[in-house]
Amino acid sequence: MSRSSRDAQAGDRGFAHSGAAYSSLADIGDDGGAVFEVPFEAFFGAEGEASSNASSEPSFKASRSRSRAPIAEPGEAAAPQADTYERSSTTRAARASAREKSSTEKQRPERSLKGRALGYLSRREYSRAELSRKLMPYTEDADALEALLDSLEREGWLSDARFAESVVHRRAARVGAGRIVSELKRHAVGDALIEEVSTQLRETELVRARAVWQKKYGQLPETPAERARQARFLAARGFSMSIIGKILKGFEEDCADY
Repeated sequence: MSRSSRDAQAGDRGFAHSGAAYSSLADIGDDGGAVFEVPFEAFFGAEGEASSNASSEPSFKASRSRSRAPIAEPGEAAAPQADTYERSSTTRAARASAREKSSTEKQRPERSLKGRALGYLSRREYSRAELSRKLMPYTEDADALEALLDSLEREGWLSDARFAESVVHRRAARVGAGRIVSELKRHAVGDALIEEVSTQLRETELVRARAVWQKKYGQLPETPAERARQARFLAARGFSMSIIGKILKGFEEDCADY
């Protein structure tokens, strides 16, 4: 056998010997203890996955429970949201009822009789009789009411003369003395005052009646029917027949025969 063949055989035996030695040494640790070859998957296999799932699943379920309310199965009780809504609605209704009751209890105190009288007089002039009728429903003491009216007259709040003047100012441009006198009598302002107002109105009656007729017609009647129509209109406004005759005859004739 040649030298090269012997070297090759020796090399093969050495490799085999070293491989066997390596195999035997693979089972001996550095400290001389035995080392067991355990597959890598054994450490991170099914058990690792189970432990990983066990650790992560509760947090996932917890997040689901926090983010979404449980779904009620058929036959189970209503969801917590419905209960919350029902309680909120009941609470709101109770609070609204309490507020309404509180507002009712906090109503303004009833006005005094004098306060009511001054309230009326602050809007316009009243006669004594008219103001008395307005205040009667708020008192049962007639003597106290009369005393109040006397006090209002002394203090200048109440005046029949001012009331009559206000009536003339509001009505004289549209109606005659007859209508104004009737209104003053209805409010019982006194005969002397009524006579005084009537005298003043008679002095301007013709001018005022002519202005009313001019605004409504402006042309003398040409037929008896038209004359009667215009006469009725002026009479309804409270003008006297003498004044009506003067206007419809063009101020030429006296209406004594009218």
